[in-house]
Amino acid sequence: MAADRVRVYLPATTATLAALRDGGELAVAGLRPHAVTPALREWYAEGDEEELEYVAFTRAAQAALPLLAAAPGTPCRRAVVAVDLPAAAVDARGRDLGTSDVTVSAPVPLAAVAAVHLDTEEAVADVTAAVAALPAAEAGDEDARFTVDATEDHELAWYDPSELPHLP
Repeated sequence: MAADRVRVYLPATTATLAALRDGGELAVAGLRPHAVTPALREWYAEGDEEELEYVAFTRAAQAALPLLAAAPGTPCRRAVVAVDLPAAAVDARGRDLGTSDVTVSAPVPLAAVAAVHLDTEEAVADVTAAVAALPAAEAGDEDARFTVDATEDHELAWYDPSELPHLP
């Protein structure tokens, strides 16, 4: 990827994917984007680029859980939309050590989508349990945290952006 571009991972749901497909862009309001930031590089100095990207991607997948919790009735499948944006559209300044949180300044056009990642049907039961356990996990309940963390046992499937019309 060119130095003037940044790969950003946007947490999403199937409803978010439908809005992207139907509207041609992805509104970023209410999303918690992640990317390889200077703060992440400094914290994980031993990691290579692929490992750093995986950390940012995994955090975006985790950030999809609150989106699912806020949208009852939405299928419990985490989604992550990987996009390549101009560096000027992504702000990672002033972040704590180790963070991958970034701010994206404008809606993301469909043309910027590099890939779409979506939980498979096999993950639905664990993701549903994680969504239900999320409030308790955030309150410090260790058993609930274990339930939420169990979603990390499921790898999200990869889809080319051209496959977006065929996704749920």
